[in-house]
Amino acid sequence: MPEMLVNMGINGWLAEKLVLATWETIYMVLTSTVLSYLFGLPLGVILVITAKGHILESNVVNRVLGWIINATRSIPFIIFLILLIPVTRLIVGTSIGTVASIVPLTLAAIPFVARLVETSLKEIEWGLIEAALSMGANTWTIISKVLLPEAKPSLFLGVAITTINLVGYSAMAGIVGGGGLGTLAYYYGYQRYDNSIMWATVIVLIVLVQGIQMLGDNLAAKVSNKRR
Repeated sequence: MPEMLVNMGINGWLAEKLVLATWETIYMVLTSTVLSYLFGLPLGVILVITAKGHILESNVVNRVLGWIINATRSIPFIIFLILLIPVTRLIVGTSIGTVASIVPLTLAAIPFVARLVETSLKEIEWGLIEAALSMGANTWTIISKVLLPEAKPSLFLGVAITTINLVGYSAMAGIVGGGGLGTLAYYYGYQRYDNSIMWATVIVLIVLVQGIQMLGDNLAAKVSNKRR
């Protein structure tokens, strides 16, 4: 890859830095996306099924969980990042670097994912759930056979939105030594007044975001077509 960039007119040093920083960003973002869905997806499901009139209605659980999610989402990521430094050190032993950045990225994305999942599941027609209930389906069956399968197109779009958000967050994490394209742009582009590095990182970020959105749109379209 660096050789290809050199052939495109980019100097060797920048090509190597750009490839490494891009890989770090992809690693941070993909790992954080997977981990955030591991925790955020169940939270989103709980928000829906405990809502008023749903299959496991619980006003207390719904309100407490909703309040925690809203409170977490109201903190700007850059402040969240700094607040979590002790937690990050406790979990991975350091607050600097690519692996350390995964902790705040994941924790910031979990409440966002929960709300996206909640929105997707709320689009499911109540008639489908009612039909499943009339056939004796239990809670797990309704979640696994009705809610999640029916919401697949919307869930795939949600994954794309989350991943794109995390690309932006990872750039912010780079400013405080989080690695990736953010660190490259800030320390080598901004602080050294090197516009070529700034533009190179911006172009890579644009390509990444476009690729993620196209992948999400295609997956959602394929799932929708299969259901027709």
